[in-house]
Amino acid sequence: MSETSTPTAEPAQKQKTARARRHLIRSLVFELGIPVGGYYLLHGLGLGQWAALTISSLLVLPWLLYGMIRNRRVELMPVFALVLMTVGALMSLVTGSPRTLLIRDSWLIGVLGVWVLGTLPTRRPFMLTASRSVVAAKIGEDGAQEWLRNWDRDPAFRRHIRLLTAFWGCGFTVDAGVRVVLACTLPVDSVPLVSTLQWLVVLGGMLGYHNWYVTRHGLKV
Repeated sequence: MSETSTPTAEPAQKQKTARARRHLIRSLVFELGIPVGGYYLLHGLGLGQWAALTISSLLVLPWLLYGMIRNRRVELMPVFALVLMTVGALMSLVTGSPRTLLIRDSWLIGVLGVWVLGTLPTRRPFMLTASRSVVAAKIGEDGAQEWLRNWDRDPAFRRHIRLLTAFWGCGFTVDAGVRVVLACTLPVDSVPLVSTLQWLVVLGGMLGYHNWYVTRHGLKV
């Protein structure tokens, strides 16, 4: 979806970009910053590595639940994240090993990557679902519904969405492999910070390519 550059359109585009940026910043703070910061805070206060890792992983739950309540609908992505964290927490209760818990976070990303790739042949590929909240934040709920209708009427739109879905699925899967190596080789206390910094670099690169791709192919709203 492209827009004509006019004096009235430019302020609207800036507002949409600002809303999308705020949405991304909130996601990074609540889904990355708080869990990692929570781990180091709890561990610094004397809590064991296993307990600090488990509690900090669960700090993201209120944010995910708030998003579903605020939007008044059950979003696929938050539900999937809740399921992964619940399964991971149960596994950590069985093993009780901090390093195993760190590897658990790696395989969760790997499962996410495989799941993303598994949505490719469906009518709702990952990127179509994941982008919906960003589109809604920029142009409102009605605009997001109109954007989704491109899937049924535009073959080129479907091709681009599937290519972006494959890109993100492969990116998540490779990132999971790197996380496993970090979790197995680095000191336990340094893994959360290093792994998060590594993820931010990967995420920044993927977002940069994603933004270039949607701009180049007229998908940006």
